[in-house]
Amino acid sequence: MANLDFHIVKKIRDRIAQGGDKIALRHKINNVWQGISWKEFGVNVDALSLALLGKGIQPQEKIGIISNNMPKWTIADLAALQIRAVTVPLYPTNTPAQTSYIVQNADVRILFVGEQAQYDAALSIYEECSQLELIVAMSDDIVLVDNDFSVSWQSFLSDASIEQQTVLTERLEQANYDDLLTLIYTSGTTGQPKGVMLDYANIAAQLKGHDARLSLSERDISLCFLPLSHVFERAWTFYVLYQGGTNCYLQDTIQVRDALSEIRPTVMSAVPRFYEKIFSAIHERVSKAPIHRKIMFTWAVNMGAKMAQCRQDNVTPSLLLRKSHALADKLVLSKLRELLGGRINFMPCGGAKLDETIGRFFQAIGINVKLGYGMTETTATVSCWDDTCYNPDSIGMPMPGAEVKIGENNEILVRGPMVMRGYYKLPEETAQTFDADGFLKTGDAGQFDERGNLFITDRIKELMKTSNGKYIAPQAIEGAIGKDHYIEQIAVIADTRKFVSALIVPCFDTLEEYAKELNIKYHDRLELIKHNEVVEMFEKRIGELQKELAKFEQVKKFKLLPTGFSMDKGELTPTQKLRRKVINDRYHDEIEEMYRDTPNKHH
Repeated sequence: MANLDFHIVKKIRDRIAQGGDKIALRHKINNVWQGISWKEFGVNVDALSLALLGKGIQPQEKIGIISNNMPKWTIADLAALQIRAVTVPLYPTNTPAQTSYIVQNADVRILFVGEQAQYDAALSIYEECSQLELIVAMSDDIVLVDNDFSVSWQSFLSDASIEQQTVLTERLEQANYDDLLTLIYTSGTTGQPKGVMLDYANIAAQLKGHDARLSLSERDISLCFLPLSHVFERAWTFYVLYQGGTNCYLQDTIQVRDALSEIRPTVMSAVPRFYEKIFSAIHERVSKAPIHRKIMFTWAVNMGAKMAQCRQDNVTPSLLLRKSHALADKLVLSKLRELLGGRINFMPCGGAKLDETIGRFFQAIGINVKLGYGMTETTATVSCWDDTCYNPDSIGMPMPGAEVKIGENNEILVRGPMVMRGYYKLPEETAQTFDADGFLKTGDAGQFDERGNLFITDRIKELMKTSNGKYIAPQAIEGAIGKDHYIEQIAVIADTRKFVSALIVPCFDTLEEYAKELNIKYHDRLELIKHNEVVEMFEKRIGELQKELAKFEQVKKFKLLPTGFSMDKGELTPTQKLRRKVINDRYHDEIEEMYRDTPNKHH
């Protein structure tokens, strides 16, 4: 193959060759962050490649990885790619049935598992997965069952033989852009997951596009916090390593706040929910502060917002604004940035729509959140916010090389080198996903403004129609109400109904705090959410939050739930999207109850 300048295996091998003792990867062992140098990283990847070759893995055969984030995730991924095998990532939170379906559908021969729970699940499905030959336990603390089809990482590596070196060299020389690189199964909100086929040309297109849009260097430190089984974090990890940055793996996402202050990352991918939680926590703290603190906070954020507006419009701020901003930064804004470690250059954000208020707030405090839009089928990013002239209500401008146009029903259509090859073993579904001109149908409705910013207006597949014939976009309503710090989750109900209602899971941390302040006595969470004062408080807040929505879009009735929607119960996909059908079935009685009586008058 002629020019392989952007072949990810070649690029990372170049980095390994130059990196020496500089730290490539970091992770926590016994609560202490440890580093792995580029040299060690390379030795580990090559050793694992040799071990896989020793098991007779042929080009384009499939290797599965089911694990939380850890350096061995990336080592296993690259070791498979070096020998032209195809990596199949699985969500560590998958049920055994979901794992079994993917392992069988993808013809996975060797499965790497990260922790005890995934190992146990893999054991339970081994018999039904006829082509699965071996389970490799990545963590040293996994307790292995005595059988001939599961081994520890060390024992698997000990089979690596130098005799395979010539085969490894051959495979590296055969590297090309047309090979499949990965199969990523999308967690459909309906039906079985589909394996998205991405090749080296897809990743190469993203490396080039990101080079044109972002500035990242070997001085950058990224906190690898979203699951690597998702296209967003995995493509981002490739980009960080391609640029020679340091990737820090967070195995337990609950520890994200500590990790931010310990690692002090310069870049980090996150989803809107992450920003919503920080936004809520800050505003919750401010709401309890003395009046002079509140005034100072509001003034400082206003100065930050004015400064951000100047950047956005590409104009020079006045001397007075520069001086006021410097003071605001010293007194307030720099302290808010410390919540994220204090060194963030920019933060890619994707996975869902970020509320405009929250986007503006982070820009104002000096955190350059770069909201992007994309899908697994487009190897993540199709568009992202530009540093200037972006609109915080948009999803940015198309990436270099991405052709984006608006089709019928205002559907966003995408064509370009980052678009997938198709769905694995599903030729008919693949054909239906593309139009006659080869554009991918995204299922999202949108429009462009005169500056070229792209906006999502609706999710075509998820539009709901009330019995009055009005179309409702549930995400817009959920976004408007869900940003409140008393609300953890919300599911809008409207399809074929005469008005919009919602199932709401309160954020119990903040709600229990509120109950304590008002001296509300309750036995358990169920009693708490039925308490008159609590219901009234939610009614008032929801009324305020949806003022901007059209009358027919506003939630007229809601039901508070004592427990959250979860993946275990099938109510959420692995990417935390609502499975509406499951929720509608499970909460059938609660929903019917809301439509039995007349809606509350004061909405």
